[in-house]
Amino acid sequence: MKIKIVKIEKDFKGLVIIPFLENDRTEENAIKFLDKMVTKSLFAGKKDTQFILEDKISERVYLLIGLGKNPEYKTIKTAFRRLTAKQADLFGDNILISFLEGLDETALEAAVSGLLLGTYRLGHYKQKTGEEKDWGKVNLYIDVEFSNAEALAIKGFKIANAQLEAFSLVDLPPNKVTPEYLAEWAKKAGKEFGFNVKVLGRKKAEKEGLKAFLAVGQGSLKEPQFIIMKYRSEKAEKHIGLVGKGITFDTGGLNIKTAGMVHMKCDMGGAATVLGAMQLAADLQLPVNITAIVPCVENAVDGLSFVPSDVIGSYSGKTIEIIDTDAEGRLILADGLSYLIKNFKPDSVLDFATLTGSAVGTFGYECAALFSNDTVLSQKLQDSGMSIGEKVWPLPLWDVYKSEMDSEIADIKNFHGKPFAGAITAAKFLEVFTESHTSWAHLDIAGTAFGDSEFAKTKHATAFGVHLLIKLLEKI
Repeated sequence: MKIKIVKIEKDFKGLVIIPFLENDRTEENAIKFLDKMVTKSLFAGKKDTQFILEDKISERVYLLIGLGKNPEYKTIKTAFRRLTAKQADLFGDNILISFLEGLDETALEAAVSGLLLGTYRLGHYKQKTGEEKDWGKVNLYIDVEFSNAEALAIKGFKIANAQLEAFSLVDLPPNKVTPEYLAEWAKKAGKEFGFNVKVLGRKKAEKEGLKAFLAVGQGSLKEPQFIIMKYRSEKAEKHIGLVGKGITFDTGGLNIKTAGMVHMKCDMGGAATVLGAMQLAADLQLPVNITAIVPCVENAVDGLSFVPSDVIGSYSGKTIEIIDTDAEGRLILADGLSYLIKNFKPDSVLDFATLTGSAVGTFGYECAALFSNDTVLSQKLQDSGMSIGEKVWPLPLWDVYKSEMDSEIADIKNFHGKPFAGAITAAKFLEVFTESHTSWAHLDIAGTAFGDSEFAKTKHATAFGVHLLIKLLEKI
């Protein structure tokens, strides 16, 4: 889509989208704008309602969208996403979004972002019918009173672009999205948006001593890739470190999964979050320095696979007893965290991972589990998430749970093997590898990175965390 900021002209032809709040002035607003009687019995601006009015003389189609009372950012974004996702036949070459009174600046960002997100289709490998809409040819006009309308619209567009990339990274099949594919994606994005990328393959990772990372991938023919990204701003006052779990497919290893393996292409959801956030931070030229680590491997079954009761090393020097090969994500995160903190010394560290079923059991699919030793960072994450509908909520990091991870043969074990506190004990495991950093947050996005929604018949990516990270970085 091409964005243009205009005042509506008499000769405009195409689709005019007008969002309405549910209030006592709905009827008055409709009459004032359209010069037609649209009574409240026909359309009152209630949430998830629409009213379509065609004016053949002006060759316009007016689409009134009800947002309800005091709509949240996510409500607006979803309402506009529905339009391009489900009503593409209404769209010609020209679209105009016209705001009346009552909606603030963030609503414009959400609307533009939602429209672009709605153009996403899961059918990456379907044969083309020739009837697919070419959204690149669509002109999007904005008619609002905000002085910074163009900047808001462009920002919404950039947010959606990064989220669309995260969608594809998670939704594409694992024979496509291999560790090497993610490394190449990072290199390409780095060149396009302006951040440095370095990749350690198996041999270089061995030289660096990334033993836990390599152990997880040793049963796969797919080359492990330890991706290191650096974005730098001359205006930066803070340095933020990110780590994203990149298990491109998780069989469970020798503790093989007994159900749900078909969805395990999503186990690199944390990697997609960090990769998308790096693209977006650079695209928006945020005044912050970012160093991001994305360790990428496939957890496969083979004669070389690591086995339960193995004792492996780690970059930190600590030894790890393997209780369960399906608790592998924390192993690659351990090396990622240690490597990041030792070599780059960021002010704050955040990791994103589809880590435990326990997080899903606790919060379901609406909220990510948050663990942090920094109350200020934790609150900023919660506030950022609430403002855009990517909710996170804290769980404790009490030391009483650390004893559950004690090993008699090694420094620590990778799984406590008990049917309780799975998300918490996983976080306590990771904490050991943060080198006592005083500003760390772990987000378990197992329930939020991939799931069901109205936009597809099968489970699919959500891009959870991409926008959340940017909102946080804007607060730091």
